[in-house]
Order: sequence, then structure tokens, then C-alpha cells
Amino acid sequence: MTINIENEKQQDTTEVESSRRNFIFGSVAAAGLSVAPGVMLYQTANARSLAQPASAKVRWGMLVDTTKQVDWNKCVDACNNEHGLGNETHSRDEQKTQYIRVVEVKNKGTGYSMSLPVMCQHCEHAPCVDVCPTGASMKRPDGIVLVDRHRCIGCRYCMMACPYKARSFVHEVLTDQRETTPRGKGCVESCNMCVNRIDNGQLPACVEASQGAIIFGDLNDPQSDISKQLKTHGSRQIRADLKLNPGVHYQGI
Repeated sequence: MTINIENEKQQDTTEVESSRRNFIFGSVAAAGLSVAPGVMLYQTANARSLAQPASAKVRWGMLVDTTKQVDWNKCVDACNNEHGLGNETHSRDEQKTQYIRVVEVKNKGTGYSMSLPVMCQHCEHAPCVDVCPTGASMKRPDGIVLVDRHRCIGCRYCMMACPYKARSFVHEVLTDQRETTPRGKGCVESCNMCVNRIDNGQLPACVEASQGAIIFGDLNDPQSDISKQLKTHGSRQIRADLKLNPGVHYQGI
């Protein structure tokens, strides 16, 4: 069975004028931009006590077992609650922010259907990072792909480059923000693998809500549960043909 998630191709932007980049960053610094009312990114960072900085020795990943009888919408609800999503008012549902969504897949030949959760796949070779003109889309050394809201200018190149349709654009003014997830109108955002929880030694919200159907761990550690499962049972990556090497693996697809 083939999973085909529509891919919107976007020509890679390879050069950005230094004067434009300096203007963008200088304007942000001068204005002291606050993406959420009263919340600065450095405040969020300081609110966490990190024992050590992110390291390339670790690569965080997820293994989703689609064969388990799980209500994936519980993972969506947990994600929305963790990040304060779902408070926007839109005329169209497709404009609402989704860090994780449930995709229904059907084999037209056999009639077999299934559902699976799809979020940012945290690719090793992330196209969203490659096309971003300001460096707002970035990848931590441990493989987590993030968006710096201070640098995001809302061009949405990353949304067009993502083959998983995993990014959302904030169209409306937001309220009831979580300090650990600063957001703002005019910015692109996506699943950050609950980096605020990971850095405090906790599991991502969707993993906790999955009833064991999603395993989280270090893909670089052969002794981790996720690595042992991958070695024993194997997995598939969505659109592996693109050679992006996502950090999210699936079983049963």
C-alpha cells in the first residue's frame, strides 16, 4: 500500500541579500519583538533548566505503531492542550493550526483503510530549513526542527517545501498563550516534538496520550527502546523516496 501525501514543490531560494537580512534581524532586535503577549523567546528558554545543551550525539525520534487500536484523536487533543492550540477563529477549518493531524488512508484496490497520525517528521535533511530565507526554520543538533518566531517573516516558503503538509500559518491574533510555546500572528509553526518537555526529561504530549502506540527515544542509542524496536520489527518512513531521512518512523503501513 502506498501512502501519497500531496507534495507542493517550491524552488529553493539559495541567495538572500545581506542588506535585507540585516534589516530583518536589526528590526527585530530594535523592536524587542514579542510573539505572544508579554512573552519573549529568551524568557521561555530561561524558564527551563537545561542540564546540557542539545548534542549531535543524540537524535530524537518517534516510532508510531499503526496496528494498535488507538484513538489517534486523543494524541491530537493532548497536543492542542499542551501548546494552547485551537483558540483561533477562522472562517475555514483548514486555516486552523495543527501540529499533528489524523490522516485516513485507503487502498482503492483492496478497500483496506487505516488511520495514522502525521506531524512534522523532523527530517535529517529538512527542506523547510533549506528554503527559509531568514534562518527562522532551523534544526537543533539533536534533530528537532524548530521555527524561530522572531526571525519568521511569514513568507511561507517552508510550507510549500514540506512534503508532509506539516506546517501551519497563524492568520489571527492569538490569546491564552502557553509560555512554553510562544506563537504569533503572521508566523509559521509546526510540531516541535514538545521540545519544552524533552528538555525537562519528559515525554512529548502525544506519546503520553498514545497508550504505548508511539515510542519516543534516541535513534542514535542502540540500547534505547526505539532502536531495539526498529532493529527487531523494522519500520517505514513516509515518502522515503525523497531521502530526507525523517525522525518519525511507522510500523504497519
